[in-house]
Amino acid sequence: MIHGAKFMAEITWDITSIVILFCFEVLPIEVHTGGRYIAAVYEHHVILNPSPTIVIDRQSALQLMNRNLDIYEQQVITAAKQGAKIIVFPEDGVQGFNFTRTSIYPYLDLIPDPDSLTWNPCKEAYLFEDTEVLHRLSCLAQKNKIFIVANIGTKQPCKHNDSKCPPDGRYQFNTNVAFSDNGTLIARYRKQNLYFEYAFDSPPQTDYTYFDTPFAGKFGLFTCFDILFYEPTVNLIKKYNVKQIAYPTAWMNQLPLLSAVEFQQAFATAFNINFLAANIHHPNLGMTGSGIYTPSKSFIYYDMESVNDKLILAEIPVTPSQNKSLIDNITIPDSNMQKNVPVFHVANNICLKEDKTTHCGKTLKEAQQTFPVFYGEMMYDNFTLTLITETEGNIQVCSNSLCCYLNYQILVLSNELYVLGVFDGLHTVHGTYYVQACVLVKCAGLDYSTCGQEITKATGLIDFELQGNFSTAFVFPLLLRSGVTLDFADHLGWKNNYYFMQKKGASTGLITAGLYGRWYEKD
Repeated sequence: MIHGAKFMAEITWDITSIVILFCFEVLPIEVHTGGRYIAAVYEHHVILNPSPTIVIDRQSALQLMNRNLDIYEQQVITAAKQGAKIIVFPEDGVQGFNFTRTSIYPYLDLIPDPDSLTWNPCKEAYLFEDTEVLHRLSCLAQKNKIFIVANIGTKQPCKHNDSKCPPDGRYQFNTNVAFSDNGTLIARYRKQNLYFEYAFDSPPQTDYTYFDTPFAGKFGLFTCFDILFYEPTVNLIKKYNVKQIAYPTAWMNQLPLLSAVEFQQAFATAFNINFLAANIHHPNLGMTGSGIYTPSKSFIYYDMESVNDKLILAEIPVTPSQNKSLIDNITIPDSNMQKNVPVFHVANNICLKEDKTTHCGKTLKEAQQTFPVFYGEMMYDNFTLTLITETEGNIQVCSNSLCCYLNYQILVLSNELYVLGVFDGLHTVHGTYYVQACVLVKCAGLDYSTCGQEITKATGLIDFELQGNFSTAFVFPLLLRSGVTLDFADHLGWKNNYYFMQKKGASTGLITAGLYGRWYEKD
């Protein structure tokens, strides 16, 4: 067993501060037994330190963190009273964000490896110094008899003979912690894929973290940006056969392909898992979007208009569905190559240009008849796009090895512009990772230059089948409706080495129908 006093005596620590906060609404839920359980996630409107780069002392940091933990306490009590077995809180929800490496130090708890000892911080707070946040979370779990997953900042001393030890002699981690319903610390996950988080370190070894529960078996843990990478996320799910995920995040929405709820649902669907996602609520930073997801149903919260927090509770099956994961091995089909070209307007004509040749027409259809594709930026990537100009038809567009095919019928005509787009390449803005994507999206206006911009409203009703000859097995199905609401495909999966998604009979306007592939090996 590690003895905290001796362990901490060898270290000299710095100081700093910040905080974060959120709230929620709840609906009454009837408790059932059997192969189901009630889960809770909380989208927290964070109480932030107004001067996060200024160094403060530990007591001042604790005062701020306790303000957020006071709110957590109320959410835990509410969730437990409604029968929830587990509650998940967001990334950065206790201390906040925008710290420097030095200023965050007073907010960090010391945390031992749960695999090295059995420790209940509520009962044994004396074992380690600087564990006040862990102590309070442990007591909340114990008092309310509920499993708790929360995200905190932690510290770990290291020696200079450790080649990965930072110059200041300590690691600082963005850490998820899990407590059982008796308050025991049962899991620790240190975020691997940091998103411009200069106050934190990636762990020297990748964590593959899960914990066991009596009501739903194994829960896996990872954080925010991790969701886009193979390590540890995909490896954890596949290697350990995890069917439940607890996912703290501080996700900044990016439409049309990576809004929080859109990708969270796509992830749950692709892997055939239950996914409990808690996001920060900070609309002025684009942060909102939490939910409890199964492969066939989603309970979400998305609100960019107010500062209201939200507690989501839902009863879900322990076994997500009888369907297999959509992640299967495939062979790589051949595809054609097409060039990316710019588009512009001349007088009242719509014109497209390829090299020295210009194609103009009075209508979209006229221009496209002699020039089927153009180029546009979407999600900071260079998509090849083709217009939808008829009320129904079959169109295709290709880039590099990926060709995307769309069979569609427009049910309700609207004064809106839709395009089919493809991207097959390395994404390099705000992270580096390889993407293959086939997307049907609504443009922000009737000008070509608006295709790929962020929108939240649409009226176009379109029946469609979208498919692509992906070179990766990891394809995430996106289906987003007007008002940033979610929908499920009627059919999706692999057939003849193509991944397809089919949807008919929708009642609300389409913003995005997408197949978002991650070719991890090419990162």
